[in-house]
Amino acid sequence: MSIRVVVADDQELVRAGFGMILDAQDDIEVVAEAGDGEEAVAAVRRHTPDVLLLDIRMPVMDGLEAARLVCAESGCKVVMLTTFDLDEYVYEALYAGASGFLLKDVRRDDLVHAVRVVAAGDSLLAPAVTRRLVADIVRRRRERAAADTATPQRLDTLTAREVETLRLLARGLSNAEIATTLFVSEHTVKTHVSNVLGKLALRDRVQAVICAYETGLIVPGSP
Repeated sequence: MSIRVVVADDQELVRAGFGMILDAQDDIEVVAEAGDGEEAVAAVRRHTPDVLLLDIRMPVMDGLEAARLVCAESGCKVVMLTTFDLDEYVYEALYAGASGFLLKDVRRDDLVHAVRVVAAGDSLLAPAVTRRLVADIVRRRRERAAADTATPQRLDTLTAREVETLRLLARGLSNAEIATTLFVSEHTVKTHVSNVLGKLALRDRVQAVICAYETGLIVPGSP
């Protein structure tokens, strides 16, 4: 079955270029294009795609608001498009439910790989953005601790093995690498990851990483 994709960008050449690259793949089908956030949301509602490539900066409705709506209303995976590796909205987009981001000058093979990875349920974060994400999470935790507000999300609903799975996931290990580390099958790891996301009401692995740092399960610089 093909991966159904909607491409949303206010630059026609960008939309057309990404669409041609993706449509050339045997396992990917571009079902619609959109020129602004409002059109993107409407296209997702109409075509129920697996993945939405969504520009952050667009007219009528920006990508951030569109991402919030799409993530709240559907199971469509959202990948944000930006021209800046430190775009001020990237962090907010991840919190809104986006599964990752791509720079618009992404290589052809990396674009195709990204769509496949996100469609499979994994997250897509460039190292530079991951570092920024972690630093911002730590800063916010310190601010909350100083103000003695906002109780961090509790992990006591997880089993010991699920907590360990979350810890390894937050360190960037793939399912195969987690399976090797825990001496279990990949199928078992997938079950643990699914349980973690379900019990903590997390959309995907990106939000699981955020949760791990926010709760102090992972500390930057720890082995």
